[in-house]
Amino acid sequence: MSNVLFLNVPAHGHVNPTLGLVDELVKQGENVTYFCTDEFKDKIEKTGATFMSYGEENDLFKMDHNNHKKNNINDYIAFMIKTLNLSEVVIQGILDKIKDKKFDYLIHSANFPYGNMIAQILKLPSVSSFAVFATPKEIISLNSLSISKEQILNNQVIDIYKKIGSKLENKYRIKMPEIIDMFYSKGNINIAYTSNYFVSHPEYYDNSFIFIGPPIYDREENLDFPFEKLQGKKVMYISLGTVFNNTNSDFYDIFFKSFGNNGMVVVMAAYNVDLSSFDIPDNFIVRNYVPQSEILKYTDVAITHAGMNSTNDLLYNNIPFVAIPIGADQPYMAGRAEDLGAAISLDKDKLTEEILKSSVEKVLSNPSYLENIKKISDSFKQTGGYKKAVEEIFKMKQEMDISI
Repeated sequence: MSNVLFLNVPAHGHVNPTLGLVDELVKQGENVTYFCTDEFKDKIEKTGATFMSYGEENDLFKMDHNNHKKNNINDYIAFMIKTLNLSEVVIQGILDKIKDKKFDYLIHSANFPYGNMIAQILKLPSVSSFAVFATPKEIISLNSLSISKEQILNNQVIDIYKKIGSKLENKYRIKMPEIIDMFYSKGNINIAYTSNYFVSHPEYYDNSFIFIGPPIYDREENLDFPFEKLQGKKVMYISLGTVFNNTNSDFYDIFFKSFGNNGMVVVMAAYNVDLSSFDIPDNFIVRNYVPQSEILKYTDVAITHAGMNSTNDLLYNNIPFVAIPIGADQPYMAGRAEDLGAAISLDKDKLTEEILKSSVEKVLSNPSYLENIKKISDSFKQTGGYKKAVEEIFKMKQEMDISI
């Protein structure tokens, strides 16, 4: 049995993919201590891990930590500056909380900015979880972010990085990662929740990457949902996720007008979205939260924001879909699915009822979409999943003579 330290970003899109990994590690006898915010305590503890909180006093995690929501240089730089300014406080806070514990290796989100540094301080090998996407180069190359590497390197943030980095290097006897690598941090092993077939540029991925397919994990969900209304019906599922779903209320107006009383049952997840001003059609079932994995068992077609987890779920379950990417890695995910002939990706700024309805009809009626989805789904199922990830972690342990 080894003791594992897990550091993650407090966001659903980062935590959810790791739950199956932690569950499998625990089943294999590993003792996992998982840091996150209190919001995720219950679901983390259900995996068998020991939960530890970053602390409500921690300013870094009081702010919007979904840094991918920041799609212009000013917002992104502001986030980077705050992250740098809080480096010593956050790192020391974690070290203080684990001062009486000994760990054998570290797992961290690729987007957790201090993962590399803490691994060095504790002299631990590390595993990085790429829950959003694998490389910034891939995203930038497809213009999914309106931020370039040059914009960051030529900004005042570099002076702040050098000053704070020097202090951290002297205090902890570490070597600072490059500034961009703080937010897309690799480890000895890097877990990517996709397949080699799905990625657009395999040459960006070195041998340290393990493709394990989508994070399919039979986690306990709140099943308080009228599933009887879906039985024997044609079902559409609509979800814009939990980060950008409040961006534009016009989307919901288009959904209601496009698919109101059309003979389908439309299940719509509207996480913390105020829809009180809308006249919701009778055939819509709208919930703040829906048990997505169960809903997909009934779903014939979907409309998605094309977040990585949602896109993978739809592809894995062979469900035709139309994507409306809004930000972050979503344009990349939607574009890649479209390139492989598995989906239609729509421009959010040009969305109309007519375009949306015709696109849904096309993915439903043209069998090529389902055929191409099945190719991707098959590639996912051949990866080995969480068991493959744990096998590779145990190989690392053996090679580095870590206690078994």
